[in-house]
Amino acid sequence: MTPPSKQLDNLVPLAEAPVQAYFSNRIQLAEVISWVLGQIGKADITISTFSTSEEFLRRFARIKDSGLVKSCTLFCDLKATKKTTAIYDFINGVFDNIYLCMNHSKVVLFRSESICVAVVTSQNQTRGDRNEAGVITTDLRVFRVLDESLNSLTENSLSIDDIYR
Repeated sequence: MTPPSKQLDNLVPLAEAPVQAYFSNRIQLAEVISWVLGQIGKADITISTFSTSEEFLRRFARIKDSGLVKSCTLFCDLKATKKTTAIYDFINGVFDNIYLCMNHSKVVLFRSESICVAVVTSQNQTRGDRNEAGVITTDLRVFRVLDESLNSLTENSLSIDDIYR
């Protein structure tokens, strides 16, 4: 297992805690994603956010290049369309599917062959020095509720390709 970094030192391995939380101004979402993947191995990932940034995309691209990401889908809010389409080439090169919809949630879902993990966080995919909170759980009921909810967003979403073209 991958030991947590200094910023993640209040988190324990997923196998030891089915639900755990963090509250910090030092933890970045990409670090949490790396930490989870380091424990569960290859996974399909679904991410929802209000807004994303080039810094997060660079970090996620490195994570994807590690071979631990089997597929990745992103849901962003329609209000962030201008910013999202401004980085279209970059974001399109990182994520397999990108949907724009009415979304303010900040969720990361991991589905590996052996385990499902859900992260619910206050943090957008942007960097800041504010305190952010997050809950990480391996509870399958929680995962299923979030997974079904995100999947239902595709019905009322626009593909970024449709908007960019």
